[in-house]
Formats: sequence, structure tokens, C-alpha cells
Amino acid sequence: MTIERVPNDERYLPKAEISRRAMALGLDFFTVWLISSLLGSNSIGIQFTQILVFICSWLVFRVLVVYNNRGQSLGRWAFDTKVLEANDERTRIPDLLSLFKRESIIGVGALLVSIALGNIWLNPTAILLVIPLIVDCGAAISDKQYRLALHDRYAGTMIVSSERGYSLDLKVKRIVESLGRNVRR
Repeated sequence: MTIERVPNDERYLPKAEISRRAMALGLDFFTVWLISSLLGSNSIGIQFTQILVFICSWLVFRVLVVYNNRGQSLGRWAFDTKVLEANDERTRIPDLLSLFKRESIIGVGALLVSIALGNIWLNPTAILLVIPLIVDCGAAISDKQYRLALHDRYAGTMIVSSERGYSLDLKVKRIVESLGRNVRR
């Protein structure tokens, strides 16, 4: 039997639920996809301008904004999560290189989803472009203890719950509950 060393800070950090992580990623993806769709051309097929705008927007929203906003992108802020770099000494906000490594991996998956969404009517097999993102993020579902996706493991980061944010998921839940109560009356 071997004993593994567990960093002290890691035990006390509340790991973010998979649903909140997925909603935060979805909001960030939708924002970047909307920007790239508006700035791309309207013709059919793969648009290289749109891909370039998507990549640049993804890096701005998911690397520079996160670096300058204490680990939170727009989606992570809306759903009360943040990205941290966890090593043996301490837990801190990731540096630019760690964020770039992390977001390059998930950004490729998001870009493939964006291409699939743009071409699904022409080629229904484009839905297979979603598989890399599913494999990458699916690792977090199977990791019950740390909830680390493949891009988190590669970059040495983790997503934790934060107190600072908009709590969009809780606000939507309250609205749905109040609507349900009003409908019953």
C-alpha cells in the first residue's frame, strides 16, 4: 500500500459541480460563437475568417479575461466558479501559460463544435466533430474525487466554486419555482 501526498489546500476547496461547469462553458461558447458568427461571412461551408475570429475571441474571453478577473470568465462569473492552479505548494490563479495550455485544448473542441453547428444542415455527419469535446469534458464526469477534465489535468488546473459571481443558475431556479407556484394557484 502506498501513501499519496495530497496538497493541504486542495482538501478545503469546494469543487464545482459538473452542471455548473457545463453551463459556464456553454455561456462562454455561445458568446464567442455569436461574435464569430456575426463577424463571419454568410456563405455556406467552412469560413476561415469565422474560424480566425472564433480563435481570437476564445483566447481573449477565456485567457486574458480570466487572467485579469481572478480566474473567472463571463460564464464562470455567471455561475459562481473559478479556475485555479493547484500544485504541491499552494493554490493560486493560473499564469498566462497555464491558461493558454488549458484553453488551447478545450478551444479546439469548442471550435470543432462551432464548425459542426455551421455545417450540420449540409452534412449531418458533422455532428461527429462534437466527440473530441465530449471525450475531453467526459473525463470530469468519471473523476468523482477531483472532477478534472483532460485539459485540467494537462494544465494542472481545477474548477472550484466561488463566492463572487452572479449566481445565474440559482436565480433561474428561483424564477422557475415562483412560476410553478403561480401556475398552481
